Formats: sequence, C-alpha cells, structure tokens
Amino acid sequence: MASAAIFSSLRRSRSPTLDAFLAPVHLENDVVELLKTLTTVASDLISSFADKTPSFQKKNSRSLLRKIDVFVLLLDSVRNSGEWWTDLPSTVVLCFKELYLLLYRSKILLDYCFHSSKLWLLLQNPSISGHFHDLNREITTLLDVLPMNELNCLISNDVIEQLDLLQKQSTRNKLFIDQRDESLRLKMFKLLNEFGNRNIPSFEEFHEFFITELGILDSRACRVEIEFLEEQIVNHESDLEPSASVIGGFIAMIRYCRFLLFGFEEDEVEIALRFKRGKKRGLISKEIADTFITIPKDFCCPISLDLMIDPVIISTGQTFDRSSISRWIEEGHSSCPKTGQALVHKKLVPNRALRSLILQWCMAHKIPYTPPENLDLGSDSFPAAPASRAAVEANKATVRLLIQQLENGSDCGKAIAAREIRFLAKTGRENRGFIAESGVIPHLKILLSSHSPIAQENAVTAILNLSIYEKNKTRIMEEDGCLRSIVRVLKSGHTIESKENAAATLFSLSAVHDYKKQIADEEGALSTLAGLLRDGTPRGKKDAVTALYNLSTHTANSSKMIEYGVVNALIEALEYETVAEEAAGALALIVRQPVGAEAVGNEEKAVISLITMMRCGTPRGKENAVAALLELCRRGGAHATEQVLKAPALGGLIQSLLFTGTKRARRKAASLARVFQRCHYDPLYFNGLRLGLGYGYAGNSTTGTLDSGFPAETVSVSMTMSVSVS
Repeated sequence: MASAAIFSSLRRSRSPTLDAFLAPVHLENDVVELLKTLTTVASDLISSFADKTPSFQKKNSRSLLRKIDVFVLLLDSVRNSGEWWTDLPSTVVLCFKELYLLLYRSKILLDYCFHSSKLWLLLQNPSISGHFHDLNREITTLLDVLPMNELNCLISNDVIEQLDLLQKQSTRNKLFIDQRDESLRLKMFKLLNEFGNRNIPSFEEFHEFFITELGILDSRACRVEIEFLEEQIVNHESDLEPSASVIGGFIAMIRYCRFLLFGFEEDEVEIALRFKRGKKRGLISKEIADTFITIPKDFCCPISLDLMIDPVIISTGQTFDRSSISRWIEEGHSSCPKTGQALVHKKLVPNRALRSLILQWCMAHKIPYTPPENLDLGSDSFPAAPASRAAVEANKATVRLLIQQLENGSDCGKAIAAREIRFLAKTGRENRGFIAESGVIPHLKILLSSHSPIAQENAVTAILNLSIYEKNKTRIMEEDGCLRSIVRVLKSGHTIESKENAAATLFSLSAVHDYKKQIADEEGALSTLAGLLRDGTPRGKKDAVTALYNLSTHTANSSKMIEYGVVNALIEALEYETVAEEAAGALALIVRQPVGAEAVGNEEKAVISLITMMRCGTPRGKENAVAALLELCRRGGAHATEQVLKAPALGGLIQSLLFTGTKRARRKAASLARVFQRCHYDPLYFNGLRLGLGYGYAGNSTTGTLDSGFPAETVSVSMTMSVSVS
C-alpha cells in the first residue's frame, strides 16, 4: 500500500520521507522501544481524529479508526503482560514492524481526508475510497499472518475475541463509496456543465450546494478551496485526474460563487495582511536580498530575473524558469523571449544539471531552496492546458460581477474587484480579450489615482496584464487620460511594484510603433523611466531599459531622449550587467540620428563603457556595443570617430569579434575595421594572418565617402518583459 503515501505529497511541497515505506532502523533490535513507538503512534491517531468528523469519507474514516483502536488494545495488552514480553518471537516482531508501516500510512490518509479542500475530496472520492479499501486489505493480511498461538499467552481473552471479530469483519469488507458523497460529486460536475452550456445556475442552486450541502460559509473558505485546487495544478500538472482544464473550470466556478454568494466586503486588515503576504511569494529572492548575496547570472531566469526554481530548456537551447516561460508561451508567443528565434516545438526539457548547481549554491549560502514536487518526472512537460468552455463562461460571469462592483461598490470592494481582474488577466488571451471588451479599462484608470496602495497596484498590474493582448493596447491608449495616469503611477506610485509595473506597461504599449511617439511625448514619461533605470531595483531597471529601447526605435524620439536625460541614464546602465545589453542596443539606435551621435560622442564615458562591453559582454551585448561604436563613427563626426579609434585595444577587440562574434557582430566589426584601417593605415592581424580591407563582407569599398562603406544594418537586441503578479 505504498501508494497511499502519495496523499502527503499532494499537499506538501516535498515528497514523503523514507519513513513512510520502511520500518524505523533504530527499532530494529529494540523490542521495548518498538512497542512503545507503536503504542504512541496508534494512540496519537485515535486522539487526533476520533473526536473529529471529516467533510467526506466519514464511514471509511470511522471504520479505519475502530480497527486502529483494536490494535491499541492489542499493544497495551502485550505491554501489560509482564517483563518477559520483551523477548518476543521474531515472527511477532516482524508483524509489529508491518503494523508500524500500516499505522503510518493510515495517518497519511486520515490527515489528507481531514485537511484537504472539500471540493478536492469530492473530485477524488472514488480514488480515496479505493485507498481506504487497500488499507483494509492490508489489515486483513496482517491479521491472517499474525501468530496468535504465540500471542495467546500475552493478551487477555477479550482482546483475542476482538481480534478474531476484526479479522472476520475485515475479510467481509468490500470497497465502500459513500453514495451521498458520490451524488455531491456528480452534482458538482452538473453545475459546471451548466456553465459550459451557457446556462448559468441560479443563486438558489449555488446557495444550496455550497452553503447548505458543502458548508462553505464565507469568502475566506472559497479562497481556501481555490488556492488548494490551484496548488494541485501547479504541483501535479502532468499526473492529474481530472485534467488541469477541468479543475480550472471548477476554480472559475468557485470564484464566481464567492462573489455571488458572499459579496465583496472583506476585513480591511485581512486584505492588508494578504497584500503583504503577496510580497513574500518570492521568498528565495527575499532571503538573498536580505543577506546581500549576488545571484550568479546563469542562475537567474532571463524573464523574471529571479533565481530559477525549476530551470527548463526550450527548443532554442535557452534556459528559463518553468513558471516564467510557461506563462510566456500561454500568452500566445511562438518565439524565444531571449533570442527572438521561432520555437520549433513547445516542449520544456528539465535542465537537471543547472538545477543541481543552483541547489548546491543555495546550500552553500544557507538559502532555502524547495524545488516543485514534479521536477523529476520522466516525461517532458508542457504548458498548462487551455481553459475549458465552462471555465471561460464562468470567468465571464465573474467579470460582470466585478465590473458592477467597480462601478458602484465601496472603496474596499473596488480594491478586491481590481485584484480579481488582475488575476483573471494574468493568463490566457481569451480572458484578456473578454475582460477588456466588458468595459473594465475606464474603471481601472480611475483606480490608478486611488489613495489606496493596494487598489493602485492591483489596477496598474491588471492594465499591464490586459495590455499583453494586442487588441487591448489600442483600447488602453484610446481611453482618455489612461496613458497620463499610468505615467503618474510610474512617477509617484505608492509602491515600488506599482512603479515597476507601470514601466512594464509602457514597454508593452510601445510595442505598437504608432504609440512610441505618443508615449515619449507624455509629460514625465522619459525622465521618470530614466530615473528608474538609474535608481530602481534590478527588476525596475529591466522594465525601464526595455521600455526605453522600444521608444528609441522611433527616430522622432531621439531629441526628447537627450533632453530628458535618457542618453546619460543608458550610458550609466552599461555598467550594470543585467541591463547593459539592452542599454547598448538603445544607444546604437539613438546614435543613428546626428543629434544622438553628438550627444553620445560628447560623453567620454560612453566610448569607454562600450569598449569594455566589447571585451567582457555577452555575445549579443558585444554585437550591440560594436554596432553603437560603428554608428558613432558614421554619424558623430571627426571628433567622435577619433574618440572611438583612439580607444585602447580596439584593434584587438575588432580582430576577436571578426572570428568569434555573432553573424551581425562580425559584419559590424568588419565595417569598423575598415574605419580603423582607413584612419590608421595599419593592417589588422589575427593569429599571424593579415586581414585586408576585402575581408569577405559586403560594402568593403575603399573609395568614396566615409558613409559609403557602411551599409545600414539592423540593430538586434533580445527583449523580455517581466510581469510582476502575486
């Protein structure tokens, strides 16, 4: 019955210990301690559960506890039989060891039944009944092999009679599935099917099912049910029955019933406490921050910038944290967020070697690291299943309730509604589409000016999540005053998270070319992004630099980016490893304009930092650095060109890129090499090989103006967006 031990892992982040399957080694030759331990375990079971009644599996639980009570009598009788019981026959000791395992697994199963969510127990009703039946068969087997002829002299006649009666009863036991529990399970599926048929059950039907029959009496109990079911999807996605999409439908139905039955009023203290708990979701990152330990770059997810918990490899060979890349793929993207390459397939292959290194690093620095339950499954993992039709319809019904609350509710109720919109918009293109179509954006815009930090952060994050869907970008930008309100949050939001998510929203909106200038023209947008890039958290810097990169691709924005200090902020950002690559890419675009080249050329630090990146940066960072230097020479005039060409070791760095850089980096390095040679008349060498001006690249003419040898080429930079949700 080892399979019963899986019930503990369904609710815990770690698998059951080996004790669930083996008798304790320290009791191997100590009969006295074995009997004491058995008595303690059995008695604890009785005391823990005898006076309680589970929501479901009542008869099976009571039956199992009665059988354990008989074993308690047996153990007490043996221990009270005199000193010579310490020398028990080996067959009796072996049976008692088996009894230890049986009691341990009974505890796991009973604990699971008493502490799991009600809806989950209903969904698993046939399976759990089967586990009780398996335990009953184990008890029957144990009683069959128990050497009563050797125990008769140690136990009383009453105990012998009870054991004999228990053996007869166990032999007759059959699989028992409570018909009341089963009817409730079927009714639950029927209610969900009604949503799938677009026939929403009435208030009275839900009241009878959830309040009267299940005893779910308030919104907090609904939250517990939702969180438990979500945990099952996260921890057991590839081994889940019913499927993740079906469970997602039940989650959507409970969420709707929560607001339908119990409204939106919650204790403000409870909301604040849950808001603070939300900040602690990244506990590992917080532990690291508190101890001022720098995470190795290879251990950080390129999307979230946090320490990876479950690193996986995608088809392009890049590694991401499973939760981040799964969300990226679920949002409808079909390219690698780091390289931009198309995904050949969407399988996520565990990077066990990297996970092992992360674990060793965490142990060395005394940082808690608890990998997800399903890390070592043999099969490849896939992103979560799409939402069922029932889930979609239930979510639509919920959104209608939320919008009513945003229109007419209390301040507390509006904050709750914004939080739920935020969560619903977190995943799924279809969710984002119908939420925005329902008219929620004007109400979220109003909450951006709320004095409540909770309401403001939920509102700006909801807008960010909605903006990921392409059609919603237009809805947001066309909403009068919405862009201004987002920039206001970026500038003076109540929390760091609000400001960072406002920056991420601007990045998302600036993906549309027509909106780049509109965002840059908004008062305070560029200067505040520059400030966030200088002084923000690592995540804030990332959000700021990606937004600024997008804005820099519009040629009309160059002058404003110089005026509001963006160029200086980008030059300073070249010193920060996590944002240097994007900063160099943005500078390479800005210097294409003469006014941008002049501004960058006047900053001596710019050339030095770009040269340093050519030496020590990532392959893409080196590519962007040499592109920026090349454009600086092309557009910045004689002074800028002289600054670049006089940089120490430039010739050697160019030579290195010509052979080891990316394809674009080699092209740009060849063009820069021609400038170097044209001005210095010195040939370049690499490993003794002379590199002439005709090094196999297009555009290598040695005549004409300086510009004639520099084909206009596209600057390439990897872009990712970090969505902070909790």
